[in-house]
Amino acid sequence: MNESWLVGVDLGGTTVKLAFVSAYGEIRHKWEIPTDKSGKTVTVDIAKAIDSKLREIGKPKHILKWIGMGAPGPVNIETGVVYKTTNMGWENYPLKDHLEAETGLPAVIENDANIAALGEMWKGAGDGAKHLILATLGTGVGGGIIVNGEIVHGKNGAGGEIGHICAVAEGGAPCNCGKTGCIETIASATGIVRIAKEKIAAGDCETVLKDHPALSSREIFEAAEQNDPAAAYVIEYVTNHLGLVLGNLASSLNPSKIVIGGGVSKAGEILRANVEKSFKKYVFPRAGEAADIVIASLGNDAGVIGGAWIAKNAWLQSEAQLH
Repeated sequence: MNESWLVGVDLGGTTVKLAFVSAYGEIRHKWEIPTDKSGKTVTVDIAKAIDSKLREIGKPKHILKWIGMGAPGPVNIETGVVYKTTNMGWENYPLKDHLEAETGLPAVIENDANIAALGEMWKGAGDGAKHLILATLGTGVGGGIIVNGEIVHGKNGAGGEIGHICAVAEGGAPCNCGKTGCIETIASATGIVRIAKEKIAAGDCETVLKDHPALSSREIFEAAEQNDPAAAYVIEYVTNHLGLVLGNLASSLNPSKIVIGGGVSKAGEILRANVEKSFKKYVFPRAGEAADIVIASLGNDAGVIGGAWIAKNAWLQSEAQLH
């Protein structure tokens, strides 16, 4: 008997990641294609990539049951309309309709940070936890909040926007969202570099960081591990604010896992341990006892596995309605 597969798709600014995934969450095949930055041919490109991969591996199309896709920006879960993407010029774009028309497969659409959270819950560091917070620290700060195994969407799709929780009430740095002092301005790779440059410019301590003209967050963490005073200050400042935000979230939501992902999470234990230290300082103690802070384990696969998870749920629901 033929195995049934799901298609997980994770739409990024540079590449579209695709995977054929079993109903048990095992990746059978994964690959990526360049993202059409104009946004015009994204769904056509995905359809062609799926057909081409099926030909390459000699599998019939009917083995594929559903597609689950993550897109940047707020998404209407019912209709599969993407409200707005800054980098592709989509506004109220009917992604689900286009994807279904091009691929001939039923599709379900979700925000990209949310599918990463679902992927980590299902097969990653979340380890099956039904109450989970994912904070992704990359160029910006994204996130997904899972309560009782379900993503928190909120009234108009803006639930789980962890990056825009205010961490500096007065005099914070300006954020792309139009506010100031968001945690994105501090705990993102860009925020960490900005704070380090300000510390170097202040000139109040010796630091190897001034020898790096194109400074990266990775170099700052590496210097902190060597006890560089400026780098240590930056990591202390960043993790203190991130611990505050995560502590407040945990006091509200009482999760069992807080997963830290994104490029910055590659810093590993120095990041995790420092966040945990400040988290314990700010969280309601009983909620703090329940929450393990862990580094994400799926890397770039989180999105396609989360995409397969939402596809699987949609497929099972549609099967149940038939019977």
